[in-house]
Amino acid sequence: MKELMLEIHQTNIEKGFWENKAERNVGEVLMLCVSELAEALEAHRKNKKANIAAYEKEVAALPTEEKNNISAINQVFKSHIKDSFEDEIADTVIRLFDMSEAFGIDLEWHVKQKLAYNKSREHKHGKAY
Repeated sequence: MKELMLEIHQTNIEKGFWENKAERNVGEVLMLCVSELAEALEAHRKNKKANIAAYEKEVAALPTEEKNNISAINQVFKSHIKDSFEDEIADTVIRLFDMSEAFGIDLEWHVKQKLAYNKSREHKHGKAY
């Protein structure tokens, strides 16, 4: 998880999302996570699901010289994965990993601690839902 967080954050730095880190605030970054979840909700409402089988089949069918062509792969991605429910969930995780790395949060440690704590809790954590 830590390696993925670092890769995500480095990519986002390279793409200019952290040029003015001092100007980014927790509220802004959290709302970007919320916006990805809203997009996931809309994709789910529209029954827009990733078609992984079609994506993999089309990528496999690309001519050998096209398999290393990022534009060709991106076009296939846009046709079968982009803006799907799964894609928007992935965007949310990417935002959370990026934020955690940027703000020095050891997310892996915190997830493990929370998981251990939650295992000890009562059914539905004592709530109705």
